[in-house]
Amino acid sequence: MAGSGTAHLRPAGSALLRVEGLVVEFSAARRRTVHAVSNISFDILEGETLGLVGESGCGKSTTGKAVIQVPRPTAGSVSLDGVELTSLRGSRLRQIRPQLQMIFQDPISSLNPRRKVADIVAEPLRIWRTADADQEAAKVEEVLVAVGVDPDAARDRRPHEFSGGQCQRISIARAVITDPRLIICDEPVSALDVSVQAQILNLLQDMKTRYGLTLVFIAHDLAVVKNVSDRVAVMYLGKICEVGPPDTLFAEPAHPYTEALISAIPHPDPTVPIDSGIRLTGELPSPLDPPSGCRFRTRCPRAQARCSTEEPTARGVGDDHFVACHFPLLEPEE
Repeated sequence: MAGSGTAHLRPAGSALLRVEGLVVEFSAARRRTVHAVSNISFDILEGETLGLVGESGCGKSTTGKAVIQVPRPTAGSVSLDGVELTSLRGSRLRQIRPQLQMIFQDPISSLNPRRKVADIVAEPLRIWRTADADQEAAKVEEVLVAVGVDPDAARDRRPHEFSGGQCQRISIARAVITDPRLIICDEPVSALDVSVQAQILNLLQDMKTRYGLTLVFIAHDLAVVKNVSDRVAVMYLGKICEVGPPDTLFAEPAHPYTEALISAIPHPDPTVPIDSGIRLTGELPSPLDPPSGCRFRTRCPRAQARCSTEEPTARGVGDDHFVACHFPLLEPEE
C-alpha cells in the first residue's frame, strides 16, 4: 500500500483504538491540496504498542495528531473503546481528552519555559479538578519518582535547567498523571543522544507496565521501533505499506519499501560492505500531487504497468502479516 484496505484489522469491538479510512488533507496555495494521510486503517488492542514507521514526510505525526482530533480528520473513523471521536464536539470531546495524551518530539519546547516543573506536571489535574492540594502534590511526586526525576530537586526548577532527556522524562510524567488509556509518542527519542534514547525507551516500557498503557510509537528508525512494538505499520507518502509483528518484518519483509528501510539500518560490523543494502532510486513524490495507483511505484524496483493504474489493497502473507503490493516479496495467502 502504498495502498488501502482493512484486511489487517482485528474483529470489531476487540481493539481499544480502531481507525478506518482516515484521511487528512490541508489547503495549500493556488487552491491546491496536500494529501497528508490518504485512506489508512489500523487498530490497537488494549495494552499493545503499535509502531508507526516511515521516512520524514510520510504522514506519521499527522496520523497521531488526527487520532486525538488535532487536527480533525478530513474523513474517516476514529473510535476509542467504541466511542466515535470524530462525532464529538465541545464539552463532549473535552471530557474524553484525559484518556488521550501525547508525548512530543522536542521535549524542551513542549514544556512551558515560564512554569516550574511541579506546576507543569500538575496542570492536567488542576484543569480537571480531580484532586485537592494534598492529593495533587502526592500524585506529582509519585509520577516524577516513577520517571526517574527527583521531586525535591526538580519541583521548583524550570525546563531550561534540565537536559533534553530529563525534559522528556518530565513530559512523560505530565502525560501519565491523568491515568490515560492511550498515549501517542511522536518520535519521543529522535531529538536525544543515543545513550539517552535507550533510557527513555526502557522508561516507556516500564511506564506501560506500571500504568497499563496502550501506546502508538511513531518513529523513522525501524531499529528503535522493533524493540518497543508489538505490531508495526510501515507508512509511505500517506499510505500504509505493510503491517505485522516486528520480528517478522525484520526477518521477512514483504514490501519492497520495508526491505529498503531495513537495509538502510547501519550494521556495527566493519566486514559488512557499505553499499551492500538496497538503494531506492528517484525522488520522493510531493503529497501535493501523489502518483496514481501505487504511490511507491516511482521508486520501486518491482513496479510494472499495473502499479500505475490500480491501487493495491492489504492482503495476508503470513500469520498477522499483511502487505499492500501487487508484486510482494512473499507469496500472498489464498
